[in-house]
Amino acid sequence: MNKPESIIRDLELVSHPEGGWFRETYRSSLQVPFNSSENEFFGNRAVSTCIYFLLTSGSFSAFHRIRQDEIWHFYDGYPLALHMINSAGEHSVSIIGRDFERGEVPQFVVPAGNWFAAEVNAANGFSLVGCTVAPGFDFKDFELGDRKELLAHYPTHNNVIEKLTRE
Repeated sequence: MNKPESIIRDLELVSHPEGGWFRETYRSSLQVPFNSSENEFFGNRAVSTCIYFLLTSGSFSAFHRIRQDEIWHFYDGYPLALHMINSAGEHSVSIIGRDFERGEVPQFVVPAGNWFAAEVNAANGFSLVGCTVAPGFDFKDFELGDRKELLAHYPTHNNVIEKLTRE
């Protein structure tokens, strides 16, 4: 059994809709009520949630966005390239890892509402990270990117959109 398979088994990870493997490890019992069209939250949300997330070089986390900030934490494996397209249409890449001399960071915050996707920057590699969301994650706040719509909105980023979306 290889290391990613062991991690999936040992941490009891399951397939994630955006790609990769995950398991929720924390959901705050403290709830916050929302009733605001300003941030599009309605109903109660946990104050915070946290997951393990594993990606292998054979897969990717497809472009998606949520209504909350999401903090990525590096744990093990190879560096992870986190692609982001902000509300101004600017594409950036942050490398989440532990080689600080090369500009990698051990954690990175994706601001609410930005499109983001991730990939492992190594052949036959994997990245184990954690993701913390506040207010807590709810699939009602999740939107998987549609390739055609993203290409129509951000035509200058067609290469990365085609690479990190599913048809």
